[in-house]
Amino acid sequence: MVSFGIYLYLAPTLPDAEQLRQIDLQTPLRVYSEDGRLISEFGEKRRTPIRFDQVPPEFIDALLASEDDGFFEHGGVDFKGLTRAVIELIRTGRKKSGGSTITMQVAKNYYLSSEKTFTRKFTEILLALKIEKALTKEEILELYINKIYLGKRAYGIEAAAQVYYGKSINELTLPQLAMIAGLPQAPSAANPINNPERAKSRRNYVLARMRTLDKISQEQFTLAASAPITARYHGLISEVSAPYAAEMVRLDMLQRFGRDIYTAGYKVTTSINASRQLAANEALQRGLLKYDRDHGWRVNTENLELAEPVSLTVSEEQPLLTEWFQQADNTFDLDWPATLEQWQTRLNRNPDNGLLTAAIVTQVNEAGAWVLMQQHEHWIPFSQMIWAKPYITVDVIGKAPSSAKEILQQGQVIWLEQTEQGFRLAQRPEAEGSLVSLRPEDGAIQALVGGFSAASNEFNRAIQADRQPGSAFKPFVYSAALANGFTPASIINDAPVVFEDASLENTWRPQNHSGKFYGPTRLREALYKSQNLVSIRILKQMGPRKAINYITPFGFPEEKLNKDLSLALGASAVTPMELATGYAALANGGFAVEPYLISSIEDNQGNILYQADPKVACRECNNEADSNDETISELEKQLQASLTLNLDTSETIQPTNLAPEVMDAQTHFLMVSMLQDVVRRGTGKRALALKRNDLAGKTGTTNDQKDAWFSGFNRDLVTTVWVGFDQPRTLGKWAYGSNTALPIWVDYMKVALDGVEQRPFQQPEGIVSVRIDAETGLLATPGQDNAIFEYFREQNIPEQPVKTSPAFSPDESSSDEELTPEQLF
Repeated sequence: MVSFGIYLYLAPTLPDAEQLRQIDLQTPLRVYSEDGRLISEFGEKRRTPIRFDQVPPEFIDALLASEDDGFFEHGGVDFKGLTRAVIELIRTGRKKSGGSTITMQVAKNYYLSSEKTFTRKFTEILLALKIEKALTKEEILELYINKIYLGKRAYGIEAAAQVYYGKSINELTLPQLAMIAGLPQAPSAANPINNPERAKSRRNYVLARMRTLDKISQEQFTLAASAPITARYHGLISEVSAPYAAEMVRLDMLQRFGRDIYTAGYKVTTSINASRQLAANEALQRGLLKYDRDHGWRVNTENLELAEPVSLTVSEEQPLLTEWFQQADNTFDLDWPATLEQWQTRLNRNPDNGLLTAAIVTQVNEAGAWVLMQQHEHWIPFSQMIWAKPYITVDVIGKAPSSAKEILQQGQVIWLEQTEQGFRLAQRPEAEGSLVSLRPEDGAIQALVGGFSAASNEFNRAIQADRQPGSAFKPFVYSAALANGFTPASIINDAPVVFEDASLENTWRPQNHSGKFYGPTRLREALYKSQNLVSIRILKQMGPRKAINYITPFGFPEEKLNKDLSLALGASAVTPMELATGYAALANGGFAVEPYLISSIEDNQGNILYQADPKVACRECNNEADSNDETISELEKQLQASLTLNLDTSETIQPTNLAPEVMDAQTHFLMVSMLQDVVRRGTGKRALALKRNDLAGKTGTTNDQKDAWFSGFNRDLVTTVWVGFDQPRTLGKWAYGSNTALPIWVDYMKVALDGVEQRPFQQPEGIVSVRIDAETGLLATPGQDNAIFEYFREQNIPEQPVKTSPAFSPDESSSDEELTPEQLF
């Protein structure tokens, strides 16, 4: 009678069990590349829901043997089990055996609190009965296996399989399945990482129950029960390492949806191209490591704390550091912590940094060193550390070492770089860098690296570091000049110039890096030689305001642009992303696109909440496409197809989000042709290693070599690389954009453009090529020996002498082939 009264009281308060069909499990925010490869996830709970039909039958057998062997027979409540639990409680005052079925646990996990009261237990029973009437057994099990906590932030069996074994639940062996099936009872105290022995005992109990229920044979039981514990912690398995981009997504999502992003199961697809991102990671890291090697070995004084000498006997119970130390009497002395566990604990304090892996030197001799890393020992020959000449200053290194003992000592904590020839001694670079790669047609971020390693420094230099671009900014000044009457053959006098300015403490006397003056120089030649004085005279003649008005629409914030002549030399600090955005207009035909990273956002039901609609560069959308141009990109083909879509009304549909034109086709072609000469003849020659004819770009080096840049492109991809110190200081007197940033760009583009056909920039109407005198820039006479071809607008073909600056005799030591590294002042 009392029970019936309780039922009448509680029944109206019970939730509708049908709601469980639409239940939203708390799942983390997941970020993917454009081709669906996992980049990262954010959230306190690791959970990957799976369907019942995806679960191995062996796991269901193990789970039911452990938790509820009568699950498919009872109606939601095991009254015999409950009675047994009540009797034990009355007899001993303690609850020893459980009476809860899986259905009751589902009721508790989804609807009820964990308080231990009779009212809550009675509600749990009533709700379990209600659930059994509303759902199938398979649906109930699916709810259970996706909800339960299994330790180490793993919720659900798929997450647990990934956390403990680094595999999907479908890939686990019988003892591994039994291990996970035994976790619900004590997921924190008895998981195989926190307490391996207790976890093993629980696993074997599950296996014994399976044998008792005849779910496995005696042979299977014997083999599984004797299997060693193989579980260890596995962090997030990222298919594409893009931590800086992932953090950009997280911050964007946090602004859009608030803190629900960590539990609501949002799926974000980015514009990141997986193969290009991986290539960008490696190119930047290899480049910074090479710069670091070239400047010498900064001795790492961090050593493992030594223990008292001990004598260990070689045995299976005592892990060895190496057989190399083993003595004939099977004992050896150690002057450091004696077990692998102690060493490994120390190594875990140094997580991997990109291509670098931490190691501890266990022994050194003349020929090399034994090191411990990742629970294994490796021999590092002297040939892999011979580079380690002592660092003295940024411009001076000491003599080469003659043996490994001059470099390393026992107990020293070091970094190793994996190469094709094996592990090489390395050090974490002090210099930093960034790489940004965009699809120029719409601004899609294809790859982004904000530093050497986000694990050691999360500062995203790609979007947060304002640095002077030096000569890498000159193309925008030159573009403004070409749009205002200059030609590639315009003659500008590269001669000394002095500026008096009350705002400056001293008189400004800008120079070329070489200290030489080259006299009358064509614009094209001045750009590929990166002559500073020509840039200044161009800007002075145009006026900084006119140049700024022209340059700002490329994507540069006007407030960042200097309002004086220093603008000509790239003294205005910008981020790598902003510079890459500007170069995107040079790559796409003269249109201002906006970089974007998030392509789409979906909720946990697959509903699209956001779809990117980027501005698209499309000259054909405003002008009839050249039907003879067979080098149109896929995106351009799609746009052209949309232009010719036949409707019943005979109207056409044009893309509505077109990027604004900031550069006319003629100016664009002239500028690109000049930047192609930077690659063919100037400071960008290293790009010729790619063996392509469709590349253009510009190096940049700032005052005292504090920043090194290269921005380059073809019609399909634009990439900017920056190298420098976070706290600006010189990279060294031999460091330039051409030998510090450009090699990184080349290594990246080699992979990024693999399989991408060459598409030359098309010569637009109104541009002609004529022969000119290489020295005067005037039309060449028939048969002239030093004549060269140059591009002009039809209306700008030189027909009479071009006005030049006052006569000046160039330095006789200079030559047309001499390359002048760019310099800020």
